[in-house]
Amino acid sequence: MENFRKVRSEEAPAGGGAEGGGPGSGPFADLAPGAVHMRVKEGSKIRNLMAFATASMAQPATRAIVFSGCGRATTKTVTCAEILKRRLAGLHQVTRLRYRSVREVWQSLPPGPTQGQTPGEPAASLSVLKNVPGLAILLSKDALDPRQPGYQPPNPHPGPSSPPAAPTSKRSLGEPAAGEGSAKRSQPEPGATDEDQTA
Repeated sequence: MENFRKVRSEEAPAGGGAEGGGPGSGPFADLAPGAVHMRVKEGSKIRNLMAFATASMAQPATRAIVFSGCGRATTKTVTCAEILKRRLAGLHQVTRLRYRSVREVWQSLPPGPTQGQTPGEPAASLSVLKNVPGLAILLSKDALDPRQPGYQPPNPHPGPSSPPAAPTSKRSLGEPAAGEGSAKRSQPEPGATDEDQTA
């Protein structure tokens, strides 16, 4: 592909039978009309997404939010959902995986001037069909059906998953830590024998 450049990318028509229905229906067909849909893209800033999502979910009228992303944005989509679950306790989650067909059109680069070539000759083009993975995560304040695939119940203990560290006090390198005791090991002096140390 070194002699080609990408001209355009377009979403290929859905071939039916894909999980989640057509391109306009989304992966969650039974969502309430007030649900917020966050489309996460590769260049999206997590802090901006989280500021809007947190403010939206703070409103009592908003009962659900959907984070969706595809391709290189899938990891950012998961990160946003996990951050929101830590900030707001009691959210039910359903995760759906889908594939989106994308058609990329590539055009050959013009070669250097060669003998016998006419300048008006059209460039060769190449069309590539890719299946790009996509992820949609529904977070809801209301209980969801636990039998549906991809369901995760709310985390009973919100907050960091690791226990808090024990408080440490500042000490210099030569001092023992609390609980280590202050007894120093006796070091044998150079040239001393075993009898000298026991006496």
